[in-house]
Amino acid sequence: MTKTAIVTGASSGLGFAIAKAYLARGYNVVGNARTMDRLQTAAAQLGNPANFLPVAGDIAAPETAKALFEQAAARFGKVDILVNNAGIFIAKPAVDYTEDDTDAIVATNLKGFLFPAQEAIRHMEANGGGHIVNITASLGVTPAKATALLPVLIKGGLNMATRALALELAGKNIKVNAVAPGIISTPLHGTDTATQEFLKGLVPTHRLGTAQDIADAVLYLTDSTFISGHILTVDDGGSAGNW
Repeated sequence: MTKTAIVTGASSGLGFAIAKAYLARGYNVVGNARTMDRLQTAAAQLGNPANFLPVAGDIAAPETAKALFEQAAARFGKVDILVNNAGIFIAKPAVDYTEDDTDAIVATNLKGFLFPAQEAIRHMEANGGGHIVNITASLGVTPAKATALLPVLIKGGLNMATRALALELAGKNIKVNAVAPGIISTPLHGTDTATQEFLKGLVPTHRLGTAQDIADAVLYLTDSTFISGHILTVDDGGSAGNW
């Protein structure tokens, strides 16, 4: 039976690359983003495949998570994989974070993990198992000298939650892992030479990762039947220690 993956934040960046990678394998993909316009644009870029189901909605809302699994099950039968990719990154000095910043990052990064994970557990337990992969951040593994307190707080917490959930679900054939990206080249970072050189300076090897690097890591984890509770850093050694 063809496998089905749900990918949140699927309309651009890492989520788009992950959705594309699963589609290339012939999987069914249910993609989520805040608006249908963004998902339709992404679907067009993917070639409007029949096995891509767009489901729009705010991932911080429990009803969106419920709709993802309900529509996935109605269209494809069952869900094998959940990739909690949707997230935002707000970098500024600790004293400059506002209540709005806090609310935004908690909504997308924390609630956007919890509610889909809850639906995945219910669905996968009833269907014999599955995989949950959380996209976190290598800064949540090894903090660096950076102005990113809130992302470190939430992403670091998600790394530990990944391990805790893996143990909780160990007897239910549900594998829970995380991919923790380092500095990845995306349009959001800017393409000018100065910015690129600054970002490369944050990586020991002075090179940036790609969205495909993250997609490959996700595929590796969901291919495995004997990995759970693992935080896979994809940062070219950035979180290995002092350098």
